[in-house]
Amino acid sequence: MRQLTLRILACILAGVATIGTTAQNRDRQMKSKVDSVLTKRYYNTPYDTNYVVRPEGKLTLKVRVNQTGNDFHAKGTVNGIYSKADLKTSHKTTMSVAGIYRGIGIGVAVNPAKWKGIYKDYEFNLNFYSSKLSVDASYQRATTLAGDINRGGEMQQLLSGDVTLKVANLAGYYTFNHRRFSFPAAFTQSYIQLQSAGSWLAGVSYQGGSIETNKELKERNPNAPDVRIYIGHFGIGGGYGYNWVLGRKWLLHFSMMPTFVIYNRNNFTVNDERKKAKHMRFNMIFNERVAIVRNFSPRYFAGATLAMNNSVFDDDVVVVNQNKWRARAFFGMRL
Repeated sequence: MRQLTLRILACILAGVATIGTTAQNRDRQMKSKVDSVLTKRYYNTPYDTNYVVRPEGKLTLKVRVNQTGNDFHAKGTVNGIYSKADLKTSHKTTMSVAGIYRGIGIGVAVNPAKWKGIYKDYEFNLNFYSSKLSVDASYQRATTLAGDINRGGEMQQLLSGDVTLKVANLAGYYTFNHRRFSFPAAFTQSYIQLQSAGSWLAGVSYQGGSIETNKELKERNPNAPDVRIYIGHFGIGGGYGYNWVLGRKWLLHFSMMPTFVIYNRNNFTVNDERKKAKHMRFNMIFNERVAIVRNFSPRYFAGATLAMNNSVFDDDVVVVNQNKWRARAFFGMRL
């Protein structure tokens, strides 16, 4: 009986081992298939490989330091009184770590100032770069907009917390010379530009948002009016971008795409009285990009980028200029 029991246990253990081996083999086959699909997709480049290629290595790790800001400038004469305002939000600094496997990545960003309770604004950025189409989008909600207002020679101050700013920016590009010119080479390093090339660009821009006074302003100045300003602009246009390769190790990128606003929906409300803004005499949105990338070797690289959205609105009475920017420095390695 004892021998029979031992034989049964041996058979059960052998069966469990077989099942375990089969499961492990199945997992290996699945991982191998997924890796094969991703590898085929990764190296199926839409570019002319004499100009743009994929870097070697399955995994790319990047460390980034980012800083963003937004400032407003307005001037004009209303009811015979000249006024000028220079306002800006607090700068936001974040650090992030990203991992990219065969072109698919994930990243985590932290803001040290938020841990200390210094920075309370919120900002979201989304960037997509491909061979033909690229999209830059951002949304910011800030209560730190502050600065000086000169009204008829009398200086006043707008303090942090007096108003709430909400603004969204969107820019979409189409690259005509998409076989030889690569936005990803400059901004994501998922490709490497081997030879200098440029391209004409066509695209659209949108900018929308609002500025609204808060109760903190009323508490500090009971005579201050309740104000809400809303802007919404959609523009179309074109521009040019260029990737300049120096010695196969340096890449310098410059691009600009001005757009002419063809539709706007602007209004402002003062003490519950809503008014539409006057017809704009001049209304444009500009999108500029600058990047510098250094490939130390096939494995290590570093660089910096600057992305800006500038707008100019002139309704023949008041001129408003907004400048939204994001600067980034990074270091990466490919494994």
